[in-house]
Amino acid sequence: MPVYSSTMSNAERTSSPLRELRDRAGITVRELARQLDIHHTNIVYWEKTGRVAKVELLPQLAAILGVSVEEVLGQPRPKRSPVAPGRLGQVFEAASKLSRRQQQKIIKFVEPFIRERSREEAASL
Repeated sequence: MPVYSSTMSNAERTSSPLRELRDRAGITVRELARQLDIHHTNIVYWEKTGRVAKVELLPQLAAILGVSVEEVLGQPRPKRSPVAPGRLGQVFEAASKLSRRQQQKIIKFVEPFIRERSREEAASL
């Protein structure tokens, strides 16, 4: 019995990133099928048609490929925010919305402070 969804619309089947993700992970079709405990023809079918595995297999498939479920579904990788957590992150977020001139004023104040703290840390080692 195939493990793909036959009720998906054509829009959902237009393109599958599965082969690219599998190639990037260095896993063969047969190896991926073995790890998912399914027949390898299911993998070939998904790759050729752009259909997606049943939802029950998506977490395991993503884990094997070392990606998120969203990536298996063809969504872009979520961007990780370089913003610090907590209050500092809120301040930096607010500062990023200021004009370039106002940001430069903040940078002139913060950079010397950070350099001084870095020197103090290095001296204490």
